[in-house]
Amino acid sequence: MDVLKRVPVREQNPTERAHNFEEVCLGYSMEEARAEADRCLKCKNPKCQTGCPVNIDIPRFIGKISEGDVEGAYHVISEYSALPAVCGRVCPQESQCEAKCIRGIKGEAISIGKLERFTADYAREHGIRPEVHAEKKNKKVAVIGSGPAGLTCAGDLAKMGYDVTIFEALHEPGSVLVYGIPEFRLPKDTVVKSEIENVKALGVKIETNVVVGKSVTIDELLEEEGFLAVFVGSGAGLPKFMGIPGENANGVFSANEYLTRNNLMKAFSEEFDTPIAAGKKVAVIGGGNVAMDAARTALRLGAEVYIVYRRGEEELPARVEEVHHAKEEGVIFKLLTNPKEILVDENGWVKGMRCVQMELGEPDASGRRQPMEKPDSEFELELDTVIMSLGTSPNPLIVSTTAGLEANKRGCIVAEDANGSTSKDGVFAGGDAVTGAATVILAMGAGKTAAKGIDTYLSDMNHE
Repeated sequence: MDVLKRVPVREQNPTERAHNFEEVCLGYSMEEARAEADRCLKCKNPKCQTGCPVNIDIPRFIGKISEGDVEGAYHVISEYSALPAVCGRVCPQESQCEAKCIRGIKGEAISIGKLERFTADYAREHGIRPEVHAEKKNKKVAVIGSGPAGLTCAGDLAKMGYDVTIFEALHEPGSVLVYGIPEFRLPKDTVVKSEIENVKALGVKIETNVVVGKSVTIDELLEEEGFLAVFVGSGAGLPKFMGIPGENANGVFSANEYLTRNNLMKAFSEEFDTPIAAGKKVAVIGGGNVAMDAARTALRLGAEVYIVYRRGEEELPARVEEVHHAKEEGVIFKLLTNPKEILVDENGWVKGMRCVQMELGEPDASGRRQPMEKPDSEFELELDTVIMSLGTSPNPLIVSTTAGLEANKRGCIVAEDANGSTSKDGVFAGGDAVTGAATVILAMGAGKTAAKGIDTYLSDMNHE
């Protein structure tokens, strides 16, 4: 075995998977996982751990796999993470833990994400659950939102002995994990539901169909319902649009709506009667992971799909793996291209898009090269569907219904310190509700930090 190269990960054939919603990556076998774990240098000063937003003891869990003790590896990970099977699939390890792997200096970095996924899947298949040892504190904490930030914060607080209730606006817990990420990247009935059950097994209660700000307010939770602290992890689900002509035509979706209909409402399955205008010629505007998810979903629903992005391939914000998979499956990339107008037929439906070619100029203050229009470069794309994937911002409902809770001009809740405390006493916030749209693992890191902040806040309350 060449220790400088990773053990390859088996995947579905691109021509087959482009027509189904089954998981693309098939993961490691026990033999493959142990072989990959054996490549680890077991560094005394592990840089990989500093690159992990939830600070997993990576060498320790990989060492357990190398020994064949996968259950032990799972218990190491679960000390730090509530969602290892999720993170092993969707976390951008290549720019975090794996980017700092010493093995990667002269060879290929250890496949940390795939080993995490293997460990979590093994635990699920063998009925292994996280362990809880803390004594109950009989103190109630409310968590708003059951996405990565909320689940992580709730899980960590439960491990500390708090009585935690999550309030979720949708009918099913999981937030972006169930409505935003497609089945072929993150299976819902196996992976996501199992991770949520693990959090519930810690003692966390989840109430669905509760829209905080309408069903109940934060002030009522604190003043009438007996909660001593609240964590806001409500995410950023309000889509952004370009403001170009034709944007209100039939056949124009936000990526949020398109993915929600397909993922949470099962539009991809013939067993569910969920309306979705799948489209035959689809353009997805944007270059992030959500854009790749929308494009690859539309492709599986039978469309010819374009990714339209105004910068070049090197500037695509999506994970390299997602771009690679999209290309393999047949998504067409129209890079250095910017939409100017959505063309509409006499019945109000999309019939095409007028675009202009771009070129990159000098870097701005942030270091990014700014796209500029090339003269006389307009052209038209024939389309019937346009999906806008330009980022999202937080829903203003919670801020507008909570006295003393401050937000910035982007609508994000203002966190006053690293622990996520806000301008309102007893209220903490983290994840996309504070930063705007970001990654699952960064939201988890924020939830973890906020749990520590809440614990400190409630402990200090005891001594007053």
